[in-house]
Amino acid sequence: MSRPKEGEFGEFYRRYVSLASGNTAAELIASHSDKIKDFIFDLPDDKADFSYATGKWSIKQLLQHMLDTERIFVYRLLWIARGGAGLLSGFDENLFADAATASHRKILDLKEEFHMLRRGTDLMVVDLTSQELSRKGEASGYPITVNALCFIIYGHNLHHLEVLKEKYGV
Repeated sequence: MSRPKEGEFGEFYRRYVSLASGNTAAELIASHSDKIKDFIFDLPDDKADFSYATGKWSIKQLLQHMLDTERIFVYRLLWIARGGAGLLSGFDENLFADAATASHRKILDLKEEFHMLRRGTDLMVVDLTSQELSRKGEASGYPITVNALCFIIYGHNLHHLEVLKEKYGV
């Protein structure tokens, strides 16, 4: 696997791909998994319901968004890697956030769920074959490869770590 190239993903994923360093699944995992997990587990419990502005998500809602999005990206990855046919639809992150019950959840439960989901993603990604990584499908109306989805998954999490640092001050 090498870094995704032009045409392997929609333009709106460029930032996520650029944040994920490495050229192989093992490098993505080695570079980012512990950093992401540790950052999430270190989030202060007393700021769980904090949002930096009116109408913005709380930290718990942002964690729920990260969980939901990773599941969707991993489903896309699995679908395409296993040869699933057909187009994969997009999703409205705000609709998902409004429907989620993150505000009623304990932050420790969200952190634990995040850790387990990330671990499962790492185990799946590291075992993808070069044939699986090269498979291409369509999601949200754009071509996408399994390889690009690997980078997008890690990059999306890294993007939100930056948001948590810059906007939430954690």
